[in-house]
Amino acid sequence: METSPITGSNRTRLDQPRTARPGLLSLPSYDPEAFGALSERIARFLGTGRFIVWMTVVIIIWVFWNTMLPADARFDEYPFIFLTLVLSLQASYAAPLILLAQNRQDNRDRVNMEHDRARGDRSIADTEYLTREVAALRQGLGEVATRDFVRSELQALLKEMDERRDTSGAL
Repeated sequence: METSPITGSNRTRLDQPRTARPGLLSLPSYDPEAFGALSERIARFLGTGRFIVWMTVVIIIWVFWNTMLPADARFDEYPFIFLTLVLSLQASYAAPLILLAQNRQDNRDRVNMEHDRARGDRSIADTEYLTREVAALRQGLGEVATRDFVRSELQALLKEMDERRDTSGAL
């Protein structure tokens, strides 16, 4: 609590956030981005053939150990209840981690889709602008003499001059 300079009372200030008090139900803090990246790495590993092979090897060793070794070395008898517990624990952690990784991927896909949509909108606007410019150039070129037009006109004039020279030389 702070003493207010105006009233002189020991009331808490409502215009400022409380400072954290260590020790009173304070949970450990974590970086959500780092946790998400870790969950994605775990989810990627869970989706590989390597994980399936290792899980199969562990289960085969577990079953072999608890069926073939002497009874005093066994730690999980036939219905393999402890193995079932371990597998369900693994599944109970794997499912939320996979969902978290999928949500992060969905967010990335959504952002990429928004960028693609914006890029597409810009491309459409640029294409429309260029179409208008090309139309304006075509319209402008309709009034300008092209090289072929000038060449054909000059050839026609030369031909006409040659004909006049021939007709005037013949007289």
